[in-house]
Amino acid sequence: MKLLLTGITGYVGKRILPLLVENGHDVYCCVRNLERVEEKWQHHPQVKLIEIDFLKTDSHQRFPPDIEIAYYLIHSMASNDGDFEDMELQAAANFRKLLTQTNVRQVIYLGGISNDKYLSKHLRSRLNVEKELSKGDYQLTTLNAGIIIGSGSASFEIIRDIVEKLPIMITPRWVLTKSHPIGIRDVLKFLIGVMDNQACFNKSFDIGGKDILTYKDMLLQYAEIRQLKRKVIALPIMTPRLSSYWLFFITSTSYKLAINLVNSLKVEVIAKENSLPKLLNIEPLNYKEAVEAAFKRIRQNQVYSSWKDALSSSEFDTDYSDQIDVPEYGCYRNKQVVSFHKPIEEVTKVIWAIGGQNGWYYGTWLWRIRGYLDKLSGGIGLRRGRTSPTEIKNGDALDFWRVLLANGDKKRLLLYAEMKLPGEAWLEFKVVEKPEQNSLIQTATFRPKGVWGRFYWGLSWPFHLFIFRGMARNIIKKAGN
Repeated sequence: MKLLLTGITGYVGKRILPLLVENGHDVYCCVRNLERVEEKWQHHPQVKLIEIDFLKTDSHQRFPPDIEIAYYLIHSMASNDGDFEDMELQAAANFRKLLTQTNVRQVIYLGGISNDKYLSKHLRSRLNVEKELSKGDYQLTTLNAGIIIGSGSASFEIIRDIVEKLPIMITPRWVLTKSHPIGIRDVLKFLIGVMDNQACFNKSFDIGGKDILTYKDMLLQYAEIRQLKRKVIALPIMTPRLSSYWLFFITSTSYKLAINLVNSLKVEVIAKENSLPKLLNIEPLNYKEAVEAAFKRIRQNQVYSSWKDALSSSEFDTDYSDQIDVPEYGCYRNKQVVSFHKPIEEVTKVIWAIGGQNGWYYGTWLWRIRGYLDKLSGGIGLRRGRTSPTEIKNGDALDFWRVLLANGDKKRLLLYAEMKLPGEAWLEFKVVEKPEQNSLIQTATFRPKGVWGRFYWGLSWPFHLFIFRGMARNIIKKAGN
């Protein structure tokens, strides 16, 4: 079948695309920036890429008319001041209008469970998007999920952060809220199972795992699986703002996302019973099974997608397509050129493994101090790490950087800074092959904003001088070792 898939750079979208291709479907993938798409999909015979921003669509944009099924997996939860509600509604409306010119017969939407009397902005937005999509001239199938447990999912990584770091967890009262977690494997099974299934047309289903648990239960069961002794103490005195700060400092989430998460964590998210599991012959995993499945992926270094690689993990509302071309004028630079005779593949391999647990190859303790300072000022810090210890893709989060370009053929890695800065910063690695001698060209570029930006560069210049020089040299030394 001809399918349309949105949200392909998000957590669920990255997981479902290979399954749809494996099942023999031709998939049109919508993406805001083609540079963020993995290289393997850019020339895949079953995948066609459509560059589109659903907030900026115009009368000239079209969907291919032969689309039969469309997946709507767009979520925008980390915008400032909760304006993601308007953004999500506008995106859904534009998506629906573009579908009017196609032969689509079913739209599948992944929403959120919203059965509580009180709904957070996040859950209310999901419900409003469902209502907007239901206005189309097609059959709508909605799957409403609570928190998703899987390697790299926001919920799993937050639970993991808290339990792994804190022997005694002094937590906000929302840890006593009941929830209905579901494993990512089951989410994908449901999303694929309802495809072109007439029994699911114009229906909305809640999907959940076998267990209904409080967040405290989930923290303690995770600790049990990891064989960690942990104690949870819930304090009723924490305000939503204090809860947000607590979540921000303990976990890898950004502050904007923490605010919206706290508002949602106070709401009971319990799925209503329905016939869908029986209809599709799916027996969902329980919570412990979902956690163990996630750890199996982690141990095998097979975390295919992570919420941290989605733009919601960023503190910035940046159009990253504008940052691919590093500016030449009005910038300060630190350029290091190191010649080498080692195999180019070995040097590239070391570059591709930079950051996260591997560190930055020189002055790692200084990078950590910079990360702590960034976090104290409300930034991201180094806590996001990297999804895979060896592989890197366009759009990945890498500590407090964003991967703009990871081109293996051209041996070029370009990073854009997401730390708190009085300006903009890029870090670029190029491996240049020449007959007489190969070279690593490493360039740090900083475009200051105002006087403070220039003052910042002048203050940090001595540190940059030996940090970047040492990093370039150590990359060569480490290659082949």
